[in-house]
Amino acid sequence: MSSVPPTTPPGGAPPPFPPYDPKTQWRVYREQQKAAWRAQRDAWKAQTYAMKASYAGAYGPRVPSVVGPVILIAVGIIALLVLTGRIAAANFWAWYGHWWPLLLIAAGLGLLAEWAIDLRRETPVRRSGSFVGILILLAIVGVCAAGWNHMRPWIVQRGDNEYGFNFDDNFFNTFGLPEHDSDRPALNQKIPANAAIEIQNPIGDTTLTVGDGSTIDVQAHEVAYADSDADAKSIFDAEAPQVTVSGSAVLVKPGSSNSKGRVNLTITVPKSAKVTVTAGRGDVTAAGLGSGISVNASHGDVHLSSIAGSVQLHFSGNKHDISAHQVDGDLSIEGNCNDLTLSEIKGKIALNGEIFGAARMEEVSSPVHLHITGTDLQLAALPGDLILDSDDLHIADAKGPVHVVSHSKDIDLSQIYGESYVEDRNGSISVEPAGAYGVVAKNSKGNVEVSLPPNASATVDGRTHNGDIVTDFGLVVSGEENKTVSGRIGSGASKIVLSTDNGDLRIKKGSGFPATRPVPAQPKSSMLNVPPHHRVPPSPGTTHLKTPKVPPAPPATQ
Repeated sequence: MSSVPPTTPPGGAPPPFPPYDPKTQWRVYREQQKAAWRAQRDAWKAQTYAMKASYAGAYGPRVPSVVGPVILIAVGIIALLVLTGRIAAANFWAWYGHWWPLLLIAAGLGLLAEWAIDLRRETPVRRSGSFVGILILLAIVGVCAAGWNHMRPWIVQRGDNEYGFNFDDNFFNTFGLPEHDSDRPALNQKIPANAAIEIQNPIGDTTLTVGDGSTIDVQAHEVAYADSDADAKSIFDAEAPQVTVSGSAVLVKPGSSNSKGRVNLTITVPKSAKVTVTAGRGDVTAAGLGSGISVNASHGDVHLSSIAGSVQLHFSGNKHDISAHQVDGDLSIEGNCNDLTLSEIKGKIALNGEIFGAARMEEVSSPVHLHITGTDLQLAALPGDLILDSDDLHIADAKGPVHVVSHSKDIDLSQIYGESYVEDRNGSISVEPAGAYGVVAKNSKGNVEVSLPPNASATVDGRTHNGDIVTDFGLVVSGEENKTVSGRIGSGASKIVLSTDNGDLRIKKGSGFPATRPVPAQPKSSMLNVPPHHRVPPSPGTTHLKTPKVPPAPPATQ
């Protein structure tokens, strides 16, 4: 007799299952996933803690570096000095743009010092480098400042000439504040004989004239940008000029420098006074001074005429047009300028800086030395004229020796009474001596041309690598790719040495000049005796200051 298990329902059917619930199934699956994730997280934490403990045991605890706080303190101190006016912002950014790599060097030296100290510890430590981001930011700022220093001269020049921007305009006037002006009563004060007068004018033009006697006369035209007459009056009162006499030293300056106004000074000084002008934003004009002048300028033009004594010009900015006419002493220029116009200079001329526009010179009785980016020029005297711009250098009627070294200018020397040495890289060279004078002309990429008098007397030695040789004289030309020219013209008194790596050599027969330069007749009345208000410096826009000389015709041959 068979039996059925008690759990089996009657008839032998399987026991029933509970109904399927998707929500319950999903809940169970999610709980399982969470449990697995917690287990994995706990395992990671345990592994991380174990690695940190092992690393700390091997390398020591983590210690912050002192370099980061030192950098922050230095940045804070400099920012405070700039905001309080102890350091000029423009000068600081110019300095920082040039020397910012020193910051990286100092930070690296600090880290090396910390590393040397840590080597002496019994327990090794680790230094944090959280200040690296600050260094990167300061480096980016330094690169931007350096780029601005290099681009600002171009921006200033292009803006003033083409786009209408004027970086010297008063800042507050750009917001449309009304302009007020006032003429202050003249200050007249007696000063010692042969006084040393210092004039400081941060914002405004300065005009100097010469008067009789031993008094100084100061006239001020004040300009203020303000919403009301009362505000303008307060600016006028604060800017009132002052004259301070201390022994033989005389100081003239506005009462205060207000960026909402400007003071234009017209000062009459004794002829024997030696004058120093420190100008911020404004032009400097002087005429008739008898003991020279020294000018330190940031922004603005300088115009000088009829100055007896030496002239020193120092510029810290780039926006300067300079003109000087009839200076009896030496003329020294340090810094950058736009256009430069000089004429009738009896002393030496020395310029060290940059010329962004054009330079024009005439009638210089003493040596000239120009040292600018890409060009170095020296000559003994300049009875004729000189024109220099970004592409060309032209000298006509000069006394040698003439020494020119340039990178990328077309050089044209004509009627040179003396030896000539010319060296160029990417430009043409043309030299025309006035007689039997030696010429050395070297070029890298460009032609070299020499024009000799019809009765020339020279020994010629020339070569070119990739170019032709053309000569109007009976010289020997040889070679194919590397060509040479040599021979003697006349008695061979002077030596002509020519060379170019990629260019042609031309030895031409010129029209000729007098063997010695004729001495020009002196005018009946000297310009120094003309009243100062009639002596206006020549306009920088003129190409020549006088009618160009026409070389005389060569003497007829028998």
